[in-house]
Amino acid sequence: MKKILVLVVIAWSSLALAHAEGKQYVGVQVGFSQPITRLNLPVAGKEKELSPSIYNGFKVGVVYDATLVKGFGYSMAFNYTFGANKTDWKSTGSLPYPRQETHTQYHQLEIPVDWQYKFEIAKNTWFMLYTGPTLQCGLTYKDNTKEQLQPNGAITTTTQDRYTMKGVFALKRMNVTWGVGAGLQYGHYFLRGGYDFGLINPYKEEMFNDQDIYTRGRFDQWQIKLGMYFWEK
Repeated sequence: MKKILVLVVIAWSSLALAHAEGKQYVGVQVGFSQPITRLNLPVAGKEKELSPSIYNGFKVGVVYDATLVKGFGYSMAFNYTFGANKTDWKSTGSLPYPRQETHTQYHQLEIPVDWQYKFEIAKNTWFMLYTGPTLQCGLTYKDNTKEQLQPNGAITTTTQDRYTMKGVFALKRMNVTWGVGAGLQYGHYFLRGGYDFGLINPYKEEMFNDQDIYTRGRFDQWQIKLGMYFWEK
């Protein structure tokens, strides 16, 4: 994790030292976000990979865009991302009861830094390709779990935050992803979309019960953003 963070700091430092000779923009963006958790589940004597959990939500933030030379430049943003999903009622064993239903909400802040190249395809219209790291900081990752022990029985609800809980299922707040994407810009309006690949194992504990069974995984994310620049230099 330290090596990855060093690479991110180097990327940000290189942008800070770069001098923008072309156009610069400041704007706002909003769009669809789909965080995806790819985790494994440590069970007796082995590791079991879980099906990816998909959290549909939205993203909103501010963005700075600068051209260094010709079409080559970079984009930086500060975003808030929300995602949520809800499972169906499922049995926790071989019998229909007890059964559980879980509603998860996911909140985070993120700072993406992308190197990009813009191809002018028409007057005031550009096609862009970009890639770069994103530093993410999780605010909350809450599981609200309802449980019913028997038919027509009482339903109990428990809430836990994966960032503050203790144990083998606890997760780190900090994550780093690497994204690739493409977009279009027309005048002061833009559309950008891409996929971020998680680079850090999100589990706080690496081993399960001191056995040679590891907890591991990654956080990915699909996203598409529509934005408008309100300042240009």
